[in-house]
Amino acid sequence: MQDDDFSLFHAELRGVKPIKHDRADVGKPKADRNRITTLRQAATTRVDAVKVDGLSDQFVIDVGPEDELHWARDGVQEGQMRKLKLGQIGFEGSLDLHGMTVEKARDTLWEFLAEACKLEVRCVRVTHGKAVRKDGKRPMLKSHVNTWLRQHPQVLGFTSCLAKHGGTGSLYVMLKRTMLDGRDE
Repeated sequence: MQDDDFSLFHAELRGVKPIKHDRADVGKPKADRNRITTLRQAATTRVDAVKVDGLSDQFVIDVGPEDELHWARDGVQEGQMRKLKLGQIGFEGSLDLHGMTVEKARDTLWEFLAEACKLEVRCVRVTHGKAVRKDGKRPMLKSHVNTWLRQHPQVLGFTSCLAKHGGTGSLYVMLKRTMLDGRDE
């Protein structure tokens, strides 16, 4: 009986050619799980770290330490800006950016303005300082804040503060209020 099985086996293998290489093709290589985990963590970290807030540093308007700043969005009444400059619109919140890096100041300013808008605050004060630099260059934070506030969709206008509130080292910032839409512009 064993001979019959052997004969049958040989009969079935007639015409079969031996394989020339000794490695099997197992298909697509399996993914390296450690590498995938690392890539997933890196992707998650990057998403958290990159904050799209609309405040660009592409073009920063350089200003001097003693320069008075004044800007109003199109449609904002001159009378409102005059009141703002004279300190007649009381500020309900204040933010001090002294000693912060540009990136930290940017994040802090964005969060502060978001909170102020959520609370329907009309006017805030932002202190950026004058940063008279030894190397003679323009103050970085003051220049960046001047640029960022012009880009923020909720900012109607800003002007340098009165001396008692920080002078050219601070700004009164007038914000839109959504509940009273139409009255601010």
